Amino acid sequence: MDTNLVVEGLKFMGLGMGAVFLFLIILIFLMGIMSKVLHKFFPEVQPSANSSSSPGTQNNQKKVVAAITAAIKFHRES
Repeated sequence: MDTNLVVEGLKFMGLGMGAVFLFLIILIFLMGIMSKVLHKFFPEVQPSANSSSSPGTQNNQKKVVAAITAAIKFHRES
């Protein structure tokens, strides 16, 4: 009787693992299709080379660096 329970347990384990494997394969397939559909309707916008080196952006980056430095200094002092 114990052997029968072990065999039945192995059957259920195989069935469960097979179901999970099948679900994951279907999920990967559907995500690939969804990605292709989304890229078709919403293509990625290529950033222009001129906008990244503008003086306003560099000034904004300096302000961000100054704010981060001040926050770290405040955190270390308190």
